[in-house]
Amino acid sequence: MKRQDKILIEEAKAAAIEVLLHNAHGPYRGLPRTAGWGYPEPYTRDLMICLPGVLVSENKKLIATYQKVLETLAKNQSPNGHIPSLIHDPEDRGASDCTPLFLMGVGMYRKATSQPDFLEEAVAKSLIWMQYQSPSDRVLVAQLPTSDWRDEQWVLGYGLFVNTVVYTYLKLLNQNEKANIIKDEMEHFAITGERQHRHVHEGLVLRKKPYYALWSYKVYKSERFDLLGNSLAILSGIASYTRARTMVSWIEKECDHFRENGQLRVGLPPNFFPCIQPNDPDWRVRYQTYNPPGEYHNGGIWPFICGFYVAALVTAGKKHLARSKLIELAKLNKPCRVERVDFGFNEWLHPEDGRPMGQDWQSWSAAMFLYAAKCVEEHRTPFFEDIRNSL
Repeated sequence: MKRQDKILIEEAKAAAIEVLLHNAHGPYRGLPRTAGWGYPEPYTRDLMICLPGVLVSENKKLIATYQKVLETLAKNQSPNGHIPSLIHDPEDRGASDCTPLFLMGVGMYRKATSQPDFLEEAVAKSLIWMQYQSPSDRVLVAQLPTSDWRDEQWVLGYGLFVNTVVYTYLKLLNQNEKANIIKDEMEHFAITGERQHRHVHEGLVLRKKPYYALWSYKVYKSERFDLLGNSLAILSGIASYTRARTMVSWIEKECDHFRENGQLRVGLPPNFFPCIQPNDPDWRVRYQTYNPPGEYHNGGIWPFICGFYVAALVTAGKKHLARSKLIELAKLNKPCRVERVDFGFNEWLHPEDGRPMGQDWQSWSAAMFLYAAKCVEEHRTPFFEDIRNSL
């Protein structure tokens, strides 16, 4: 690695810690802010996704802050075990990913701090809640549209992202029998044809494609590519080593194609492709205003997701590619939309020119850069390494 690239990465790491410390105390009961200026609220999913980076940072103040986050979530858990979308508001419920992310976060925190019984009562309640999220009563969980992190995009039924998180927390919490069931269910093919035959269970594997479906439910599915869900599938070991390497090659070739067409001018993949266009059957009228092609959830560049992708490259044995993509991620985290800071750690950027489009100093953008950097530096993926080694 060139000297200037090493300096860039070290500067980005220092800036990421600065962002997280700045955001550690917000206006809502002293809980962390989601972004430096734009999002003062403590959103559960954002802060849970921060945990891998916070924990590998070894910053005692940050780790103590996020312990408080987990404890507050446990206190605000519903009687049935559901985790709220806003940490401080027990009535703000309805998300499909907050309870799984809480369980994954507790699992990682337990391993990082050697506290195997941390929040045991809350974990037990949330595990019961998750049992009731499976329509087929076979561990694989379903969701309603716009109920996961993509609040402006339809993911219906068995979503890839949520189920990779479920698999991850089951392994972290030593629920290995259930984890094996969900892995087996996901490895079934998504159903093709007009009918679902009796005793045939839908899965998330696509014929003649190396990646997993965005979602499937009975005879319906989406074959569009979800970078976050597939990166987690690689990291957690749901995808085999061979499939992981094949998937990475496919992603990079697709990105080269987008660059040739002028649709991508940055060195990292969009969160989702191909984009949903107005004439496509899965287009929603609301997308025209809130989720147009190439923007937001419909093909924007999300630095926190790119952090997971860099970690997935390490998992797939693509060390040189992971290093080069980490450098690209450091560059991607520099532009600011509003504030004048050296590193913007913006929420999301436009793929055609790398223009920052979201909020500056987004916590999960900073935290997942720290995690990606740790993975590249140590040639391993903390927390996920143990999951894959247990297979």
